[in-house]
Amino acid sequence: MLYLRFNTMEININCDLGEKSKHHSNKYDPDLLEIVNSANVACGYHAGDKETMSQVVKISKKNGVSIGAHPSFNDPENFGRERMNLSSAEIEKLIIDQYEILQNIASNYGESVSHIKPHGALNNMACEDIDLATTLAKTIKEINKDLIYLVPTGSKMEEAAKKLDMKIACEIFADRNYEDDGNLVSRKKSHALITDPDEAKKHVLKMVKTQSLNCHSGKQIPCEIDSVCIHGDNLSSLATAKSIKENLVANGLELKTLNKMKKFI
Repeated sequence: MLYLRFNTMEININCDLGEKSKHHSNKYDPDLLEIVNSANVACGYHAGDKETMSQVVKISKKNGVSIGAHPSFNDPENFGRERMNLSSAEIEKLIIDQYEILQNIASNYGESVSHIKPHGALNNMACEDIDLATTLAKTIKEINKDLIYLVPTGSKMEEAAKKLDMKIACEIFADRNYEDDGNLVSRKKSHALITDPDEAKKHVLKMVKTQSLNCHSGKQIPCEIDSVCIHGDNLSSLATAKSIKENLVANGLELKTLNKMKKFI
């Protein structure tokens, strides 16, 4: 039964883009936008600017890629990866302001922001903290109840969003290893990243096929998987993205933008 479901299954590939900064180049963005289905666009708070946002939106429109906001703590110095303790009101403003910045740019191209995916430390904290996760979920639903909320599968973010009956897309990470509790292995550890494209494609296919996380120890955790995230900030990103896409298609999966997946229509 699982095999039949797998053969007719829709899947999405998303990527964090427009992250030009002293920490990260965006030179591969045009190439990645020919591979992925949905773009999570940096809104200027951890990386990027109006020029990079415009570039990603323009190329996304040309390639039929759906556009999402990738809001972060306002911390370009640390690429949004340092934890910050903010009030609920400050978090709400953070999300709304960044959504509006990108939406205004998207509207210039006749496009709309159709999903939101928090970035970095904000995302990591909300995965663990139900109160923060609830603040984020409520804010996103209040912006527009039709926005798709892209969250790590099995996280407090998924839990909070389900309580609010939101449109939720659950993601896995193609190029990251998982701990036995379902959290990502810290980037401070040597085995955090999967940089071999061949290893990454097998990792992803197994997770999508079994609808479960592959932990580094070999443990599997059942979960929902709608989307596969490929990070654009390591040297093998392009090769990894191509390898994963080709392997998913070869194994009978139908690639879709988030806003065109059957569960959201």
